[in-house]
Amino acid sequence: MTSKHKTAPDLFSYPLYWAECFGTAPFLPTTREEMDLLGWDSCDVIIVTGDAYVDHPSFGMAVMGRLLEAQGYRVGIIDQPDWRNAKDFKRLGKPNLYFGVTAGNMDSMINRYTADLKVRNDDAYTPYGEGGKRPDRAVIVYSQRCKEAFNDVPVMIGGIEASLRRIAQYDYWSNEVRRSVLIDSTADILLYGNAERAIVEVTHALAAGKTMDDLLTIRGTTVIRDTPPGGYTEIDSTRVDWPGKVDQIYSPYEYIPEGKCQTEGQDADSDVMPIRVIPAPLKGKEKLDADKTYVRLPSFEKVNKDPVLYAHASRVLHLESNPHNARALIQKHGKKEIWVNPPPIPLETEEMDAVFGFNYARVPHPKYGKARIPAYDMIRFSINIMRGCFGGCTFCSITEHEGRIIQSRSHESILKEIEEIKTKVTGFTGAISDLGGPTSNMYMLNCKDDEIQASCRKLSCVYPGICTNLNTDHSPTTQLYRKARAIEGVHTISIASGLRYDLAVEDPEYVRELVTHHVGGYLKIAPEHSEMGTLSKMMKPGMGTYDNFKRMFDKFSKEAGKKQYLIPYFIAAHPGCEDEDMLNLALWLKKNDFRPDQVQTFYPSPMSLATAMYHSDKNPLKQVTYKSEKLYTAKDYDQRRVQKGFLRYHDPKNWPALRQTLRDMGRADLIGEGANKLVPDESKDPVGQYRNQKAKPGQQTGASHSSNRPTMAKNAAAAKAAAKAGKKPAQTSVKKAAAAAANNKPKPTVKASVRPTGKPSAKKPRQVSKKRGA
Repeated sequence: MTSKHKTAPDLFSYPLYWAECFGTAPFLPTTREEMDLLGWDSCDVIIVTGDAYVDHPSFGMAVMGRLLEAQGYRVGIIDQPDWRNAKDFKRLGKPNLYFGVTAGNMDSMINRYTADLKVRNDDAYTPYGEGGKRPDRAVIVYSQRCKEAFNDVPVMIGGIEASLRRIAQYDYWSNEVRRSVLIDSTADILLYGNAERAIVEVTHALAAGKTMDDLLTIRGTTVIRDTPPGGYTEIDSTRVDWPGKVDQIYSPYEYIPEGKCQTEGQDADSDVMPIRVIPAPLKGKEKLDADKTYVRLPSFEKVNKDPVLYAHASRVLHLESNPHNARALIQKHGKKEIWVNPPPIPLETEEMDAVFGFNYARVPHPKYGKARIPAYDMIRFSINIMRGCFGGCTFCSITEHEGRIIQSRSHESILKEIEEIKTKVTGFTGAISDLGGPTSNMYMLNCKDDEIQASCRKLSCVYPGICTNLNTDHSPTTQLYRKARAIEGVHTISIASGLRYDLAVEDPEYVRELVTHHVGGYLKIAPEHSEMGTLSKMMKPGMGTYDNFKRMFDKFSKEAGKKQYLIPYFIAAHPGCEDEDMLNLALWLKKNDFRPDQVQTFYPSPMSLATAMYHSDKNPLKQVTYKSEKLYTAKDYDQRRVQKGFLRYHDPKNWPALRQTLRDMGRADLIGEGANKLVPDESKDPVGQYRNQKAKPGQQTGASHSSNRPTMAKNAAAAKAAAKAGKKPAQTSVKKAAAAAANNKPKPTVKASVRPTGKPSAKKPRQVSKKRGA
């Protein structure tokens, strides 16, 4: 019997390109002068990126560049080009094969705007943290400039910004559904997800003389087609209101010349073979070959006008995310077809080790001199040990980008990287800031059976409960921690990545190890909410699991003789969250003596299921119909402000709005003094009480931004002057969004962190996720 578990050629099994004779460059060149020093007359591939060039495995341009270098290609970097004209895109000359375009580790819109649409004046991926060094929608702008510079050179787009925009997607900033970025950018091909396999296959094919028109079926890519390929079966999923009796429909792609019968020419070229169309309700009536089947999504024009069809399309896309059983997707945009090939096959451990084992310099390019790049400062002593997340949280885009199958490095590879940090990275004092990834404790956790995994279409392995087929043994992680601590010269190893505590409680020995040795007083966890109605829309466990973990955490902290505290994160204004839910969460916070330090609200990121909820008011976790459940979602300024205010119930600025809301809800009994009250009455308002203002005309949304993040741009001039004078610039705290994005772990929601009343506040900068979802 043939296995359903798909495999792929080894990443390093391709014959090396002839330019491998040039060897490994100290840094990938960013100027013609650097190319001359390397003896290059041209580049085979030029990567254009919105980030400053840091030669480190946490930065996408470095990983892709070093991977192609290992395949024998000459790769140049055009970092943060002036996009106002095409001149800067010619600085390395004309590439022999293609331009590779990425917005950078962070989506350009998230990087540029706060949750309330205010312009940021800083950019953690730029020297001195200066803002404004990349355009809005950078993938589109950069790609168009590459075409302007050399109109006969193919353009490949990728990275988080392109990945989450591969089909029609809701765009929070413009409050509309936008076309696939592949069309708007005028690029030739889009690589989504972890793109090592796709970029190697595409590059070798182009080097062998093939054209982009020949590369239409490579996994992990999205292309534009005039028509669907022949010889396929189409599952028509363009509707949600199919009639009760459905007959197989005639294929609009099948053309039978007059006088010919359907049985003639069955051995003809597959590209011109007819397409069989099956309505979605009949797709389970017969067994179909996934490799020769595609699913037709509602067209861009339809999802643009019909939010219910948008939610349906989102559901279909998420159900086709397992690389072992996913079928291709197709979506019409005008007269063109967007063809999304199935996701890439995950990397094996040996391949992951090789990718992270390239000869990275592990520092920014020397041309930046002493300029600080805040995102690099955050991750230079951290190590990424795995990729992927099977949590399936609806508000998060990690799964849509990295996939649900966990890809882990070996102990040997990780320990070797620690040794490299000791020798290569200036300023190392013995403290590793993180051993993690999208989560800290999914390392080496996967399905127990390859065949079961190959057939699974579940959106989460841990919701509504932990799957019985999931391996929850944390011993590989525990052993890794012990080996890392034993390395000479290493005295501290922190775990800064988010902890999935519902998994951790399955292995008490892991929790003991973590709490005893790797918590520096505070541990961040994310219950997200207290109410099951809202949690069910997030696909998160109930508070009973949090209580179990807290008891375990307190017990092991006491045994270790340490005073340590949990820092829970919560989300305000998530789709499906009623004011009553936020009130109950506020009461939970007060009962447990928590006062939020930093508060923001949910905002949609492209492609996440919660974004589909936000836009459509429907729940794509279930079958979507026009009559299905309608969700309440706080969207306007006042609604979002009130829900955010419940998380900061202790802040006098929020008391007027909360009092009015409580009275409207018939809960005036919660106004006043006492342990059973939420907010005091008007007599307790401070003199000159701040009154919340309504949104200005035209303002779409946004709770007030109460972040305590520093404004790095204000210090940019001083930092530059200090660098020129040979002085060390003053250190500025960088929000944890920089760290999360630098490790390719975008978080599409905005959360509230809380601290116990009367306890010192954690000094670490807050984690801000992928903002407004790119």
